[in-house]
Amino acid sequence: MTLEFLVASAIGVLTAGGIYMILRGRTFQVVLGLTLFSYAVNLFLFASGRLTVNRPPIWSKTVTEYADPLPQALVLTAIVITFGMTAFAVVLALRSFLETGSDQVDGDIAPCDANAKNTKAER
Repeated sequence: MTLEFLVASAIGVLTAGGIYMILRGRTFQVVLGLTLFSYAVNLFLFASGRLTVNRPPIWSKTVTEYADPLPQALVLTAIVITFGMTAFAVVLALRSFLETGSDQVDGDIAPCDANAKNTKAER
C-alpha cells in the first residue's frame, strides 16, 4: 500500500462517518459529525499539496526541494475556523436543549426525553 492510498482511505472513512453522524437526530451526534467532516476536509487540503517526506516547508537558498507551505497554512486556518464553528454549534445546541427540553435536531421530543420530562415533573 502506498501513502496516497492510506490518506485517501482515511479521507473517505472520515467523510462517510461525518456524513452519517450529521444525519443523526441528536445535536451532539450532529456536532461530532461536523467535526469528523472538517477533519476529512483538513486531510484533503493537506494532501492536495502533494505528500512529501523529509522536506522542509520553508524555502531557503540552501534547500533545493521543499514542501508546499500553502496547504499547511490553509489547514491551520481551517482548524481555527472549525474550532469556532464547533463552539458556536455547541452553544446553539445547549440553548435549544434548555429552551425545548429535547436535544432532537428537528425539535420533536423523543420517547426517552418524554420519560425524563415526566420524571422531573413528578419531583
